[in-house]
Amino acid sequence: MTQLDEFEFNNVQIDQHGPIAVLTINRPRALNALSADTLSEIAQAVNLIVEDAEVGALIITGAGDKAFVAGADISEFENLEGVYDGRELSLAGQDVMHQISSLPIPVIAAVNGFALGGGLELALACDMRVAATTARLGLPEVSLGLIPGFGGTQRLARLVGAGRALDLMLTARQVKADEALSMGLVNYVADDALTKAREVAELMLKNAPIALSLVKEAVRRGMDTTLEAGLEVEADLFGMTVATKDFREGVDAFMNKRRAEFQGE
Repeated sequence: MTQLDEFEFNNVQIDQHGPIAVLTINRPRALNALSADTLSEIAQAVNLIVEDAEVGALIITGAGDKAFVAGADISEFENLEGVYDGRELSLAGQDVMHQISSLPIPVIAAVNGFALGGGLELALACDMRVAATTARLGLPEVSLGLIPGFGGTQRLARLVGAGRALDLMLTARQVKADEALSMGLVNYVADDALTKAREVAELMLKNAPIALSLVKEAVRRGMDTTLEAGLEVEADLFGMTVATKDFREGVDAFMNKRRAEFQGE
């Protein structure tokens, strides 16, 4: 079987550590900015990762110690002309972020530095965010005469509330890791974001993989509907978990005071 780290890209890198895949945006000289080619390679890499049955969790991070992703590649903006070009760029970025947010496995952003603009939007597409103490996060697009276009206006408001989201977007200010933690923008702050992200991933992977996938689906689908409809989704997915072998294994392990051995069935 081909290992994920055997695939070669120009702008991203995949490393596999057992059931954990690490996708690194690898443009440190450009502060890992999201060029069109980089977005395309992220999409390709994510497809490879999700097709690998051995991978149970994904961590996304940036190369170097300065930036997770400092934003979109502004040098490419000079070629944009008019509404059509802008809309197409936005939709292309949104497609990649949606691909990540819809993955059936847990996805953690290890924010090791600047996460600005498209970089924060990439982190927002992940299930959880671990920030280094040196991280700086923000959506400063209005300072360029733009608005966030890769999902930031929607995901940030859903995560931290409209008031806090508008504070960040209207002022274009950057927040440090401790403020990001207090406002719920990140889940953890650590000296080494990648190490902490691996610890969190390992904790997740002790649990039943089907249940991990379905709890993600329940939250994702519930966020886009009413409470009543969301509860129906929850009941349906709860029923699906009861029909799994992992459920039987989990109950038996609990009753017999042993560690469960989940098989994803």
